[in-house]
Amino acid sequence: MIELDPLRLSLSGGHPVTLDQIQTFLLVARLGGIRRATEALHLSQPAVSNRILTLEEELSVPLFERVGGGMALTREGHQLLPHAELIEQTVNRIRSELSPPEALRTVLRIGVVETVAECWLRDFLASLHRAYPQVVVEVTVDISVNLREQLLERSLDLVALMGPISDYAVENVALPSVEMHWFKSGGSAEPDLAKTPVITFHRKSRPFEEIRQKLIGLHGSGVRVFPSSALSTGMELVAVGVGVGAFPDLPDHAAVREGRVERFTPGWRPRPITLSACFLREGRGSLVEPAIALLQQVARARAGDDPGGA
Repeated sequence: MIELDPLRLSLSGGHPVTLDQIQTFLLVARLGGIRRATEALHLSQPAVSNRILTLEEELSVPLFERVGGGMALTREGHQLLPHAELIEQTVNRIRSELSPPEALRTVLRIGVVETVAECWLRDFLASLHRAYPQVVVEVTVDISVNLREQLLERSLDLVALMGPISDYAVENVALPSVEMHWFKSGGSAEPDLAKTPVITFHRKSRPFEEIRQKLIGLHGSGVRVFPSSALSTGMELVAVGVGVGAFPDLPDHAAVREGRVERFTPGWRPRPITLSACFLREGRGSLVEPAIALLQQVARARAGDDPGGA
């Protein structure tokens, strides 16, 4: 049985087990291979292989075995895994509790859907910068299905998407929902949804399928629903009269502010957009958790749930 005290990494009779070795072990285990771990660590393959080999020699047990084109944990590797995760979480919490926020230097990779980018991202990043001025933030805006994959591949640290994500490795934190509205070109006549194209979210999204099914139920299979992966582009298409739009409430969008699009009510509205902030369980105790708390605060303030603001 392998036993490691999170704060005492030296093994009797041997050299210290390093945090780098623990981190590398965890990445190889989570990503299923040396090659993907080298990409995540920005190291050469020999350097990563050497860390694993040194750790195995120190513990006197094999931790991985080759399976197909990847690496799988041995029985001893599975025994080490929870201890290594505890070490990782302990180190994260030490850094979080002892390092002043203004001195924390790291990179936080954030992915958001366009609804979040349009509604909350600006205020969230401003709050994050005030709290952690030395943190470098990398932002990706993409559709939910792609953000989910990037989180699970560990290309992103935190995602805000149409969630939650159903995966044992993921922690989900609820964000305020965003109301949906119908939009038409400014000053145009009341549209007939049986004849007018409807522009909305991308084809793989829940809102697209729900809106399509509702329109078919009301007006038959001849309805036309155009998917758009970019809300801003979709709103501009509505502004020039290509069709009507079913989009989140975006009061700060230029087309709305300038009156080039306006709301209308055909008698029903799509369901609100349900959003979640998601991160991997291994990120507990890291900067991800206070970042999500800031995002919740900003989102609630914008939604009117927290008059105190962020």
